[in-house]
Amino acid sequence: RRSRCAVSVSMASAMKASTVWQRIRRLTIARQLGSFGVVGVVSTIAYYVLYVALREPMGAQGANLASLLITAIGNTAANRRFTFGVRGSKDALKHHVGGLFAFAMALGLSAGALGALHTWWTLPSRWVEVALLIVANVASTVLRFVILKVMLRKP
Repeated sequence: RRSRCAVSVSMASAMKASTVWQRIRRLTIARQLGSFGVVGVVSTIAYYVLYVALREPMGAQGANLASLLITAIGNTAANRRFTFGVRGSKDALKHHVGGLFAFAMALGLSAGALGALHTWWTLPSRWVEVALLIVANVASTVLRFVILKVMLRKP
């Protein structure tokens, strides 16, 4: 009887520990998503301010490229530190390569969207461009989170 009780207690303890780890994991992911969201909002505001400021002198595609590149570097550094808790220079190059991959995907989506817009509508207003870029950047934000999470390998 004692061995059955010991096994039952041991199994119950293991199940409780498993439940605790599942809760911690959910909290970690929720914290990561919250931090990612804050970094994303700041990056997005910076992107649109830069885009609107650079649109006239550089054109739509040039402004998009410059704004996206500048904010992608800052976004990757901020997410590396605040979202995924990575500090120091260890693997920084690898992480920034992942960020540049996410940048390339975002650039493809946003440049393609702008190209299509300007094909169908010769002189769209800046606000139409910005609205379209918001949609493209929402899609690339989801991709960025997944890419950074995989590249940084944090739970």
